[in-house]
Amino acid sequence: GVAGGDWLAASDRAVEAARQGAALGHWVTGGDIAARIDWARGLVRGRPVADGIRLIVELVGTGVASQESVPAAFAVLEIAGGDAWQAAVISANLGGDTDTIGAIAAGMAGACAGFCRLPREHVARLNGLDMAQVRALAADLVAVRMAKGSSGKEAAA
Repeated sequence: GVAGGDWLAASDRAVEAARQGAALGHWVTGGDIAARIDWARGLVRGRPVADGIRLIVELVGTGVASQESVPAAFAVLEIAGGDAWQAAVISANLGGDTDTIGAIAAGMAGACAGFCRLPREHVARLNGLDMAQVRALAADLVAVRMAKGSSGKEAAA
């Protein structure tokens, strides 16, 4: 893991880094990120995954503001139990700033657990993927989303 620790230790270190950043940086409107990370982790801790996802979407938020996306990522990491694949899947289905949330949650879990902990069958399916098909699928998904005019919140819950 990161500095020899597991995902829980890495999460605690991230909260401390957020506190240091707040002390050294410039104040902006919005909640304190370190406090919101702690709150979001506690909010979902020990809950079933479906309940945790609902709480992230309804209370933590999944918007692009770092006061939402960063705590949401740590809440995802918590309900995924440090499992990188589960963190990626949960993040991808939240709605909102899924790429940022997934990059943080799955990235931290993966850095702590290592590549060998990823499900081999899923990794095998990703190898040799045609990126032109991925780009076309992404464009189609954006078109469907825009046509519905939905925020995505309904689909994530």
